[in-house]
Amino acid sequence: MRASSDVPSERTVLDLADVFSLLGDPGRLRLLLALRAGEVSVGELSDLTGQSDSAVSHALQLLRAHRIVAVRREGRRAYYRLDDPHVARLLDLALSHTRHSAMDHPERRAPGADEAAS
Repeated sequence: MRASSDVPSERTVLDLADVFSLLGDPGRLRLLLALRAGEVSVGELSDLTGQSDSAVSHALQLLRAHRIVAVRREGRRAYYRLDDPHVARLLDLALSHTRHSAMDHPERRAPGADEAAS
C-alpha cells in the first residue's frame, strides 16, 4: 500500500505542524514577508506592518527561537533578516499560489452574502 508509506513519522508531522503554525499567524506572516527583501530594524518592521514595537519584538523573539530569523546588532539597534531559505521558499510558493488561485473563504463573507447571491 503506497499511500501509507508516504506518511512521515508522527514526530515529523508534529514538526511540520509547528512550521505551519508559525507561518499561520497574520502578524508573524507580515513580518516574514517584510523580511524577504532583506535586513530590517524593529522600528521599520513596526511601521511596515502596522504593529507595535512590542508586538514585533515578541514575534521576532519566537521566530528567532525557531531559527527562522536572525539578528544583527549595531549599537542599540537590532536588524533582523529571514534566515531560513526553506521558509523563504514556502513564502514564495504561498504567494504564487494566492496570486493564481481565486480563493473563496466562506468564513470571510459578509453575513447574508450567500442569500443575496441566490
